[in-house]
Amino acid sequence: MEIILFKANGALHPLNDIEREKLTSFKQGEGVRVKMTRVRNYQFLKKYFALLNLAFDYWTPPNNLVGEKNFERFRKDIIILAGYYEQYVRVDGSTRVEPKSIAFGSMSEDEFSDLYTKTIDAIIKHVLPQFTDEELREIVRAIEDFE
Repeated sequence: MEIILFKANGALHPLNDIEREKLTSFKQGEGVRVKMTRVRNYQFLKKYFALLNLAFDYWTPPNNLVGEKNFERFRKDIIILAGYYEQYVRVDGSTRVEPKSIAFGSMSEDEFSDLYTKTIDAIIKHVLPQFTDEELREIVRAIEDFE
């Protein structure tokens, strides 16, 4: 399991609610082995998740499909729609598409920047067509300033 943390006031804290849930899955007193890797620009990663959270909050599953909205699945689907995926052939001959990892060791800062721009395009096309690129960027900036 990978958990993204940030340092503030001399202590490590979960990056967001998803990371907090992962962290709370450990039992009190349970030992864990930790390998730490610096994430790319933390503020940029934070901005990326602000963008995803905004889109997820606005998103409604098509055709009133029943089921719980799932942020992790939404995040993966947006990465795929942004063009950052690997395609695999399955045993039955069908194909499966998986999002590329956004982990520090898997994606350079330049690649992540390109993903951010293409994520905005995917969100406007598939989730928030009522917004322009600049309007969406401005909303994300406002969210960052508020936090």
